Amino acid sequence: MLNSLGEPADRVRYVDALQRHFEANLDALSAESRVTLQKNPLRVLDSKREHDAELVAAAPRIGEFYSPEAAAHFQAVQVGLDTLGIPFTLEPKLVRGLDYYRHTTFEYQGGTLDSAQNALGGGGRYDGLVESLGGPATAGVGFALGLDRTLLACDDEGVFAAPPTAVDVFVVDTTGGLQAMQITGQLRAAGLRVDRAFENRSMKSQMKAADRSGASFAVIIGSNELDSGTVVVRPLRAAPAGDDTASGQAVIPRSDLLDHLKKVTS
Repeated sequence: MLNSLGEPADRVRYVDALQRHFEANLDALSAESRVTLQKNPLRVLDSKREHDAELVAAAPRIGEFYSPEAAAHFQAVQVGLDTLGIPFTLEPKLVRGLDYYRHTTFEYQGGTLDSAQNALGGGGRYDGLVESLGGPATAGVGFALGLDRTLLACDDEGVFAAPPTAVDVFVVDTTGGLQAMQITGQLRAAGLRVDRAFENRSMKSQMKAADRSGASFAVIIGSNELDSGTVVVRPLRAAPAGDDTASGQAVIPRSDLLDHLKKVTS
């Protein structure tokens, strides 16, 4: 979705025209939009309320207020997008309320999301930003992205394969949790998929969680193991036929844990 706010002087003229348009029809505006109008007339154009739809549709368009230079700039942007084969839709109501925006504004929308919450991200030219902060006039462009909405849209469109949900190892710690935190961090850093229990649960409760996790192995550390510098590695799943690397429980030195797990999970 593409629009332009033109030059600052164009924007001022446009905001004045919007103010007059909406103030002449206050009774047709929702109560929420009347409050917005006092703060920033541009933001009224964002209203998705049915009560405001007719008046917003009849509002002046920013393109009516472009200077020749602003119109030429916007045309050049469209030519550039066409040249690159990037599809776009002109949307005259796509504005930004922050004063540092100049010229181009844009927005990406997700076709699978609810229409009121379908903006995945947007931005535009920020030519006035540095200047508003006390610096020299500096050209700029930027955007913001809605992470949650983008990931939802990616899931809806099958952009990424579903990640595996099972873990390789589940750490069971009956000594307070600090050891589980250390072991989990070490194994994750080495590329293994690892989970653990929290809240100082009992051994029985933690082993149930380990089984539910789908992990192939449990790494168990209790007070005896802590004192001796060892851990217990217990297989949680039956080994494939002919594979004897994962058969049976093993007590191994803590220092050998990573090498051992790499061997049995490879």
